[in-house]
Amino acid sequence: MRGRAVTAVLVGVLLAGCAMSQQGSDTVELKVSTTTAIIADLVRQVGGDRVDVTSIVPQHGDPHSYEPSPGDAAKVARADLVFSNGLLLEEPGITKMVHSNARQDAPKVGISEKLEEYGGTVIKLEEDLGLDVLWLGWAVEGDLGGTGDQMRISATDLEGPGDLHVYLTDTLGSPRSYVDSTDGFDEDDSFELPAEAHTHVNWAFTEPGTYRLTVEGSGAGSGTLTFSVGGAAPAGGSVLDGGHADVAFDAERHKVSVRSDDPDTGKRTYHATGDVTLNVPDRAKEEVPEEGAYGFLGAPGADLWVLPQAVIGKHVHGDLDPHAWEDVANAEAYVRRIEAELVKSDPAGRAAYEKNASAYLKTLGALDQEVADTLATIPEENRRLITTHDAFGYLAKAYGMEVAGFVVPVPNQEPSAAEVEELGDTIREKNVPAVFLEPNLAARADVLRRVAEDEGVRVCTIYGDSFDDKVHDYVAMMRHNANELAKCLEGEAR
Repeated sequence: MRGRAVTAVLVGVLLAGCAMSQQGSDTVELKVSTTTAIIADLVRQVGGDRVDVTSIVPQHGDPHSYEPSPGDAAKVARADLVFSNGLLLEEPGITKMVHSNARQDAPKVGISEKLEEYGGTVIKLEEDLGLDVLWLGWAVEGDLGGTGDQMRISATDLEGPGDLHVYLTDTLGSPRSYVDSTDGFDEDDSFELPAEAHTHVNWAFTEPGTYRLTVEGSGAGSGTLTFSVGGAAPAGGSVLDGGHADVAFDAERHKVSVRSDDPDTGKRTYHATGDVTLNVPDRAKEEVPEEGAYGFLGAPGADLWVLPQAVIGKHVHGDLDPHAWEDVANAEAYVRRIEAELVKSDPAGRAAYEKNASAYLKTLGALDQEVADTLATIPEENRRLITTHDAFGYLAKAYGMEVAGFVVPVPNQEPSAAEVEELGDTIREKNVPAVFLEPNLAARADVLRRVAEDEGVRVCTIYGDSFDDKVHDYVAMMRHNANELAKCLEGEAR
């Protein structure tokens, strides 16, 4: 029997998906569009020759940040059935594009939204970066009235001694400005978030002192946030100086607040915007990067006080972890849901779909046991996973591993000597023989490689949201992950 113990601590930076397409044949009965290559592969296994499958997110693409093209919209418009993962895995623009372009009579299925009805399990997404400053994001709560709808969030006023820049650093290192106070505020100082979503951003202040930022959400009202920058935490009142928090817009109660999560108890607290101060201490002081793309922050080398995005790439998500397929038992639930939806759309193909699904479920059952047996060979003290992505909580929970943390620097800022030392301390304290990178993030992990080399640990490969030129299907991906973990953590690869 496979293990199902150990709580995973997740922290992460960004993901990637890919797309492949099946050539049509004379027996094709359904045109199916999927959001990711992993889902496309599962659909092909069940659909066989009766389905023609295309994936919206292309090869090596990132489902969290991919911006769909007119060609993607055309593919969706031709589809008889559209599968997404759901649970806010996909970039909101993908979801919006699907619901805007898919035929009205074409079912649009978020597979993981009802995973438990098909024998799967869904776990809460926990984030704990261990940052020594506040990790502040944006969030939308409540029903916005329709699938694919989004709330527009805007900055409308700022009082303070300097300028404020709220920006996001994408997976490839390019910044995208959300809020820039240098020339006042206009419609460019706004962005959209879907219902029940959360996103990470960088908050950069150019001078120390007290700032008051007024923000509003369409249909949720407005509120004024107070930041104390470059000094000790102010005395009196509620002060948030660390941990995870969000500026939260409640669409149903028409209210703006600051919500914070206790990392020990998981308890969530809501603070009225006028009753809390967000502290940006002097230890948050950084310098404007030299890269030209960051010129909007000021002259290279100029001082900035930064609450970091920490997780590289556009990372919009909800409270539940969407990466359910990393537990093979959940992939079986995906297959059952896919089978049911294909039968609904093509009743004449029931026998073929049932036969294909039955055969593939046997393959997945054997794979589940193989992964469990392989990971069981890892010495218990080595079953700690340090990676650059928060996609492995299901794998950890299902197979007796622990996601001990992630190791990526603050996006596009050279880490300080103290940060590099802390990274080394983490590896030493966890006493792990290896750290793990996803292939699509390998180019962004120079610091991790350097520290791993200094600490004498290996840098190995693991797949989260995507395939690549070497791994093309789900079974191969999970078999690789199990073997790589066993080999690099001193177990026995099979």
